[in-house]
Amino acid sequence: MSGLWRLLRALKVRVTGPPKELVGLDHYGNKYYLIPKHETWAGQTIRERRMVDAGNLKEYQYEAGIIPTEWEAWIRKKRKDPPTIEEILKNENYREEIKLKAKEAYEKDRLLQAKDGLVAEPVQTQIKGHASAHYYGKNEPSPDPTSTASTFQPGSWTPQDGSSRKK
Repeated sequence: MSGLWRLLRALKVRVTGPPKELVGLDHYGNKYYLIPKHETWAGQTIRERRMVDAGNLKEYQYEAGIIPTEWEAWIRKKRKDPPTIEEILKNENYREEIKLKAKEAYEKDRLLQAKDGLVAEPVQTQIKGHASAHYYGKNEPSPDPTSTASTFQPGSWTPQDGSSRKK
């Protein structure tokens, strides 16, 4: 009977391919798998595949950044060995330190600029009228024509002297 089971198992691997091997987990609950290089029943060679099962998420809930960059590099075959949890935590702590240092440098620079008067304070805008008014912010007609939505205000025109005309 065991010979029959071995035959069935070998046939299943030949037809469906080898089972995926769990390579690792991360602190987000993602599972990383490896499907080794294998041959199909027809003799076609299938190369190694790496994949991730996003933990506690449906496909439509996935967002960029849920997979740590170290695992992303492993999936894209930029690195040979899968990362360790210690390596991932060390790199995340380093990224947080860099963010804090950048924030401190930004605040320090902002204080120096305010102290030296390099940063202008926000100015309150004065509203002089409504944009659909005939003379928006002006009390007299302009030499240029103006148009707002459905109204047209012709500009004032004065003829030029005759010296500029060609005779």
